[in-house]
Amino acid sequence: MIAAIALGAFGTLIGSFLNVVIYRVPAGRSIVSPPSACGSCGHEVRPYDNIPLVSWLLLRGKCRDCGAPISARYPLVELGAAVFFAVVALRFIPSIPVGEGGLEIAAGVLSLVAFLYLAAISLVLALIDLDVQRLPNVIVLPAYAVGAVLLGTAALLVGDLAALGRAALGAIILGGAYLLIAVIRPGGMGFGDVKLAGALGLFLAWLGWDALAVGALAGFVMGGLFGLALLLFRRAGRSTGIPYGPWMLAGAWLGILAGHPLATWYLSLFGLGEP
Repeated sequence: MIAAIALGAFGTLIGSFLNVVIYRVPAGRSIVSPPSACGSCGHEVRPYDNIPLVSWLLLRGKCRDCGAPISARYPLVELGAAVFFAVVALRFIPSIPVGEGGLEIAAGVLSLVAFLYLAAISLVLALIDLDVQRLPNVIVLPAYAVGAVLLGTAALLVGDLAALGRAALGAIILGGAYLLIAVIRPGGMGFGDVKLAGALGLFLAWLGWDALAVGALAGFVMGGLFGLALLLFRRAGRSTGIPYGPWMLAGAWLGILAGHPLATWYLSLFGLGEP
């Protein structure tokens, strides 16, 4: 629990940086320079006005220099990252075999870091997709390399070659399924979704086939229901572009956090698994 709280606090710092990424990447701007500044008066944000959550509350959501409102989305992203990191910690830290050898512990830590990374880019991609209906390659594509290096190393440290094979097949299967949909129905599925699907398939399948099945199915179902709701309430037409990335990510995280129990429960309904 202490580790989860500590990672949650660290998540607020990461969330502050994620706000920069969410704003600047779609605009094609550097995420490193220039320093953050007020969008209204242009004054550079002071270090003591850039403390996650705290500064926004102390400033009452306004710029210190010109009094322009600062969107509540900034502290919400920081809070969201904190909660996300704490949840990931609670999911993966208990599986780190503290009493075992160094290789097992290192493998557990690497898997924790991999899914913390996935949590961070999940927030970024979901919000960028909602804002501009785009999943930038500069964020999606590195997920393949990061996942392969961290999870691949973790699997090799403990000799779990099955996890390596599952991860590779998961990327191919889920990415291939989305590619097939994009080819069959041009315009119905963006290639950004296809690239993201492959990356999510890698992370999900590394955990197990049940996580992949639940994560993939949940993404399809949630995205489909959202699109159907928009059509029913006439908020969108058949040709309207709908951000699908957030639902893919939500489904994937359902598979990551609860894939095994959900799959076991579903199979038990047909007498195929333990109740």
